[in-house]
Amino acid sequence: MFYRENGQFKTSYRADQQILPIRQDRIALGLILLVAFVAVPMLASDYMFRAILIPFVIMALAALGVNILVGYCGQISLGSGAFMAVGAYGAYNFFARIPGMPLIPALLLGGVCATFFGILFGLPSLRVKGLYLAVATLAAQFFSDWMFLRIKWFTLDSSSGSVSVTQLQVFGFPIESAVSKYLFCLALLAVIALLAKNLVRGAIGREWMAIRDMDVAASVIGIRPMFAKLTAFAVSSFIVGVAGALWGFVHLGAWEPAAFSVDLSFKLLFMVIIGGLGSIMGSFFGAAFIVVLPIFLNQFLPLLMGLFGIEISTAGIAHTELMIFGGLIVWFLIVEPHGLAKLWAIGKQKLRLWPFPH
Repeated sequence: MFYRENGQFKTSYRADQQILPIRQDRIALGLILLVAFVAVPMLASDYMFRAILIPFVIMALAALGVNILVGYCGQISLGSGAFMAVGAYGAYNFFARIPGMPLIPALLLGGVCATFFGILFGLPSLRVKGLYLAVATLAAQFFSDWMFLRIKWFTLDSSSGSVSVTQLQVFGFPIESAVSKYLFCLALLAVIALLAKNLVRGAIGREWMAIRDMDVAASVIGIRPMFAKLTAFAVSSFIVGVAGALWGFVHLGAWEPAAFSVDLSFKLLFMVIIGGLGSIMGSFFGAAFIVVLPIFLNQFLPLLMGLFGIEISTAGIAHTELMIFGGLIVWFLIVEPHGLAKLWAIGKQKLRLWPFPH
């Protein structure tokens, strides 16, 4: 079979510890990147970019940040939408208040603002866990909604809390067309995903996973729970904040606090659960599923109901979407808690053992 390791010998520790030790995986990743950066911009339509590809790339980045906190460190968070809002409004203030502020530093500074906000609301994790921590992080959502609606300084005295950005450019190249927006978001996603993958494979990543599995035992062997939990909140909030800035700057262009509602926080949590807790790949699977499913249902359900002579409204499609989300989450939690990423890993393992799968 084509997916075998026969003849691939490791002659150094560095070769043995690389991210993709199997040659076929490296080739597959290279092909995926080639398709994403070259083929997709040449073939996809403007609708595909604006409705599917750009939201998928940004949501994959946000799900990656949530997965670091929830999947790798085991700290339940329902405030992801608030961290995205802080990243978006923080980047907007740097971009609008500082003349000539470049786009990339503004986005990164927005992520830094979200980092401090995440650490602030991560402090309860030092004392509480589980449902109580989820409620504590949910408070961040309501606090951010109030803050950006009532404190006019954050929105440059906008009465409704809505802001807008125009004339985006990177290194002198305008970021106005759908293709340029997609490539810019994809490049940021690739860089941050690589950094996150190396981070979770390092010492700090092992500390996060030790805290997730058993925090008491982790503290006994010398791991500092305060440091591990707050660094997880910091890294996660930074990535989610950058994703929020991209969502506002690149995807929406103009937004208000309602664009980062609690529904967005739940969606990000659903992405992580369905895609796979504690898996970088799972963040991509979950984002693809959550972004594509509503579009698929909008196109497929009216045709399916039409075969039986039943008309379904837009509200009916939205309710069906929520029911499917709920059913899938329950199914994954019962049958496969590690999500789509685990199913993918099982399939790869069976290919490695073929024709003797077990």
